[in-house]
Amino acid sequence: MEEMRLSFHEPSAEHLVRAARMAGVTDVRLLEAIRTVPRAAFVPAAEADSAYRDVPVPLPGGQVTTQPSLVAMMVAALGLTGGERVLEIGTGYGWQTALLARLAGHVVSVERRPELVVEARRRLAAQGFGTVEVVLGDGTLGAPDRAPYDAVLVCAAFPQVPDPLVAQLRIGGRLVQPVGPGGREQVELYERLPEGLGRLRTLTAARFVRLYGAHGYAEGSS
Repeated sequence: MEEMRLSFHEPSAEHLVRAARMAGVTDVRLLEAIRTVPRAAFVPAAEADSAYRDVPVPLPGGQVTTQPSLVAMMVAALGLTGGERVLEIGTGYGWQTALLARLAGHVVSVERRPELVVEARRRLAAQGFGTVEVVLGDGTLGAPDRAPYDAVLVCAAFPQVPDPLVAQLRIGGRLVQPVGPGGREQVELYERLPEGLGRLRTLTAARFVRLYGAHGYAEGSS
């Protein structure tokens, strides 16, 4: 009986589903993905107790995961229906990547830290997401050899969207990025138009790490 009481009070995936709903997410496919993709498999072992709380958790190298309800808002804004090619910038340990893989046809995720690439690939494969491409590289350059994409999700902040990401997004595709200096952002939703990006709306205010790369901040800048 004691074990049953403990399991009743411990946070579970349903806590993340409720948090996503409270953030305004209604996409039933996304909510089911949050329910069934185990976040505990995508956080460091030392952070396992926080896996089903609606909080970011630290990753090696000074990185941090995105808060689950914010992940849900950003993914929902892409409007995925099942067959899309998606480009993700910033893999981390791969939980958001796994959600995208449940919702889209193919996912390419670019991560600049080699240790995170290795860890994300391992964790995604262990959960049956071996077809996801996790690429080591400069996220601001995207992955042009796999373009065009129907949706782009950027998980780090810069005052504008890098030009290569715009170029790799098909006409009519959607892009979500936190726009700002790093630490105080507006998460923006855009649509690719023939003449460039058109802003659709602001999703929320948030705090993100900086986007580093050739079309972002210089490494080591502050």
